[in-house]
Amino acid sequence: KQAVTLASEAENAPDIIVSGHEDIGPWSEAGLIRPIEDYVYFDTWPLNTIYPNLLETASFNDRIWGVPQDAEARVMFWSIPALEAIGWSRDEIDSLANRVRSGEFTLYDMLDTVKTMQDEGVIEPGQGFAPRVSNGPDYWQFYQSFGGEMADPETGKLVVDTAALEGMYGFFADAVEEGVVSKTHLGTEWDVWHQNAAAGNYGAWHGGTWHKAQWQNQFGLDDFFGEVQYTLIPAGNENGHANSITHPLVYLLSATSTDDESAIAAELIAMASAPEINALHAVKSAHLGISEDETRVPFYAADEWLTAASERLAPYTNAIPNNADFGTFWTAMYQGLESSWTGATTPEDAAQTVAETVKQSLGDDVIVR
Repeated sequence: KQAVTLASEAENAPDIIVSGHEDIGPWSEAGLIRPIEDYVYFDTWPLNTIYPNLLETASFNDRIWGVPQDAEARVMFWSIPALEAIGWSRDEIDSLANRVRSGEFTLYDMLDTVKTMQDEGVIEPGQGFAPRVSNGPDYWQFYQSFGGEMADPETGKLVVDTAALEGMYGFFADAVEEGVVSKTHLGTEWDVWHQNAAAGNYGAWHGGTWHKAQWQNQFGLDDFFGEVQYTLIPAGNENGHANSITHPLVYLLSATSTDDESAIAAELIAMASAPEINALHAVKSAHLGISEDETRVPFYAADEWLTAASERLAPYTNAIPNNADFGTFWTAMYQGLESSWTGATTPEDAAQTVAETVKQSLGDDVIVR
């Protein structure tokens, strides 16, 4: 991303840039990219088949700046052998996704479940719950699980919900207190995390739909559906809801290109968005398709995981906002998570610090609740 910025300043950026959709806000305001809607028609095939919620992630200030390359969902994974070992029936395991989606089974039910796994010796101490080991969009799911809203739909302003932050921070502090995750878990090497996930050493863990391919191809997980159950991220309390965040990569047009170069680039992007072509990327990388037409492409439809994830997870996803100031909130949120996770501050103090920090930085551009 730094290379793109420096190349743009030198008037030498690539014609086509692929990056996370969250870069659209700051890069468009900085004049580094140009809206792709000026060069293609979104009411004609294949762009008119793209899911509307994905196009929203590629939009900012009422303009469409890019075209989604792919989609995914962030998932709560569960060890089927560990659930069976503590007495869960097949019906209980099979119904877990529906119970999570309805709010019947919450994050605190998850903590109780993985604590039982540890207490009964099914899972090693401190490995009942294995969250993501570094910063990432995933943690905004837990903010939403406790009722948090990232941006106000009416004004577009960022929303800092202190009650939701406190609930989220309290949940992870409770997980540490229960002994189901280590106080030093953040910063674990990714390969160590993947190896343990693929080996079934965790009771529950969260990651992305694309991780299935990694676990099978790189870490030796042979029977995914026989060993792993998958659901939305559960609700944390009555204020929140089960959810999943999608983080599409998007094709963007550099502002340093000529109009003719941008026109050719946009046409190439439209061609690459055709269902049969985009499905090649989706199946190979275990990402979800960008249109309903793509889900009907035979080799996509034949992939059990992509089809299952498209049905069970994708309809319930949302995305972080393209607000150019979101990075300020994001940085503060994660710092609060780290400090409350390690016990350096209480969840209450951490949430209040986030609110004060973001308000001081953004003033009237943020809503604090």
